[in-house]
Amino acid sequence: MRTKIKDIKSRQILDSRGIPTIETEVILENGISGTASVPSGASTGKYEAVELRDNDMSQYFGKSVYKALNNIEKIIKPALTNHNPFNQKEIDLIMIEKDGTKNKSKLGANAILSVSLANARACSNMLNIPLYKYLGGLNASILPVPMMNIINGGAHANNKLDFQEFMIYPVSSCSIKDSIKMGAEVFHELKKLLHYKGFSTNVGDEGGFAPDFKSNREALEAITMAILNAGYSADEIKICIDAAASELFINNKYYLKGENIEFTTNEMIEYIEELVSNYPIISVEDALSEDDSEGWISLTQKLGTKCQLVGDDLFVTNYRKLEKGIKNKMANAILIKPNQTGTLSETLDTILLAQKYNYKTIISHRSGETTDTFIADLSVAVNSGQIKTGSVSRGERTAKYNRLINIEEELTNV
Repeated sequence: MRTKIKDIKSRQILDSRGIPTIETEVILENGISGTASVPSGASTGKYEAVELRDNDMSQYFGKSVYKALNNIEKIIKPALTNHNPFNQKEIDLIMIEKDGTKNKSKLGANAILSVSLANARACSNMLNIPLYKYLGGLNASILPVPMMNIINGGAHANNKLDFQEFMIYPVSSCSIKDSIKMGAEVFHELKKLLHYKGFSTNVGDEGGFAPDFKSNREALEAITMAILNAGYSADEIKICIDAAASELFINNKYYLKGENIEFTTNEMIEYIEELVSNYPIISVEDALSEDDSEGWISLTQKLGTKCQLVGDDLFVTNYRKLEKGIKNKMANAILIKPNQTGTLSETLDTILLAQKYNYKTIISHRSGETTDTFIADLSVAVNSGQIKTGSVSRGERTAKYNRLINIEEELTNV
């Protein structure tokens, strides 16, 4: 298509936690534009691309993003003006080269990603086709099974739970509508159960409940009961957990402070193995620390054929880190968060590498989200088969589910 980038406009907006983030609009010379906003994580791997903040304590306690906005206005916009927006890799490479660092710390991954995603959306708008079709073409057809966060712990909630997320996974569903229905029914049954037992039914950052349970097992027992109360079996709805173990790893030991337990790597593996054996757990994310490479190899040998082992902090959507993990047989799945790597092109490259070596991919949100539904389209575009976008409460989470309902209708009516 013969068009060029004419203008780029960015602004500071708020994410779902009331913390600043970036929204960017890429405007083409024919007046058509695309807008995207970027999320932010509370629990972040230390190897993620850098989210640039101002550190000005007079503005949002240091969390404002005016430096990143200035980089878009003064450096990125002049570099991209008059370039062909349909050459996404070239657009992203120009920004990477202008940044010049390994972790995008000069311009900010938040600045770069906002432009990268907005550019892709401008192109899909110009072609007047859905974003998932623009990104994935005719092969974009598989709707993902959602991992629905219904209990929050760790960095996502103010309670004693050491593990960060407890999710339900409706394996027997035949459609997104059915998956959402099943998830919502279990969510509301869990709310009834918590209320009956005298626990708080307030929700955490990602929309799941944040009861003050004493142990991970207590959370798993409650979810199992809620599944049964909603009329489903353990064969119909499985459980997924995110241990976020990097945050539990201190001096080569794992500390479950809520339960007052200290584990070696081997003991942590045995603990995970016991949970998988005793509960209908189908997927475990970040079971070990990002720096516990030998542990990951051992974990994968022991549990790799029994359940999905997902690397989040381990891989941080980074092509080279995933390449190393594949070589050393660490994990068997990767969580995909575009803001961990900073551009759409790099995200897609990492997904392709995972799929080439039969690693499962889960397209994921962050704890600080916006109502932008880009990841819903991305999950369909790359046929990931799985998406992690939070609970069936809070508008920034349900926006993604509602977008998937729309996509399902579009694909069904073709």
